[in-house]
Amino acid sequence: MSIPHLLVHSPKDNVGVVVVEGLKAGTEMFCVVTETNKDFRLITNADVPIGHKVALTDLAVGDTAIKYGEDIGKIVAPIKKGEHVHTHNLKTKRW
Repeated sequence: MSIPHLLVHSPKDNVGVVVVEGLKAGTEMFCVVTETNKDFRLITNADVPIGHKVALTDLAVGDTAIKYGEDIGKIVAPIKKGEHVHTHNLKTKRW
């Protein structure tokens, strides 16, 4: 049984959450969609801290980030599949 590197909550999500310490660029992550228990592989192209997000697809400026099947913010800088998603390229729509 493999230990997941990345959890995706809903099949609708376009970002997943890193659940291991010390994830390094170039790692082929074992990813699990918790709602369906399906799994897939994705290579990260950045070091990503535990608890931070990774893009599951290419995201363009103005796109909506989806986590838990819900809108969590707006993409403010282009993000490639496998890249770190955080405050440098994602902003909440609340403020």
